[in-house]
Amino acid sequence: MRKLLLTFLILLPGILVAQEPELIPITEDLEILQLSDKVYLHRSYATVKPYGRFYSNGLIYASEGKAMVFDTPMEPRMTEELLNWIQDELKQEVVGVVVNHHHDDCLGGLKHFHDLGIPSWSTHLTQQLAIEEEVEVPQNTFKRKKSLKVGKARVKLFFPGEAHTIDNMVAWLPEEKILFGGCMVKSLKSGKGNLADANVEAWPITIARVKKKYGEAVWVIPGHGKSGGIELLDYTIEMFSKK
Repeated sequence: MRKLLLTFLILLPGILVAQEPELIPITEDLEILQLSDKVYLHRSYATVKPYGRFYSNGLIYASEGKAMVFDTPMEPRMTEELLNWIQDELKQEVVGVVVNHHHDDCLGGLKHFHDLGIPSWSTHLTQQLAIEEEVEVPQNTFKRKKSLKVGKARVKLFFPGEAHTIDNMVAWLPEEKILFGGCMVKSLKSGKGNLADANVEAWPITIARVKKKYGEAVWVIPGHGKSGGIELLDYTIEMFSKK
């Protein structure tokens, strides 16, 4: 009996992660999931050929009246709706936005943040690529790692190497043990997705580096699809290790 109880307690965190929180619908194209007392996942839907209708994931980290957003919805309209929800429902002041990489599913709504005077962060590579592609450019950059403050909480940004793009990064919320992996992390049973700017050879090495650094993560958030635990990193490594 004691062995059975111990086994259950060991498996409990994984069981909790496997069951997604209840959806909070905001509009037809925007919804929220609460992951913890301070962390919310935002999902924004878009239709893009040849992928059809799909959703992109981002995060909101709220602490002591301040909030940090990780990735914007693809469209300014949804970005405005998201920021209105944070202000009206969470009663938090948005103090920054972090851009995972230079694609539209990360910075499509970035201009709206800037118009409101909200600062942005990305890798220096993302900033360079945004300039080259003539899209909204993140303001503040880092090369390898960066620590940001949200209220009394800390956020750790880390560039682990090339994968989905040459500029993709991850964000780690140490107090919550939540890893926002973005599009370099694949949801279970998903395909490889958009490889136009990918480094397929480096991808499994980069994810292995992420796993080694953040192996204690309780939640792992991919750029698209359902969240989970460390198994998402294992799945991604296996997928891109196959020749």
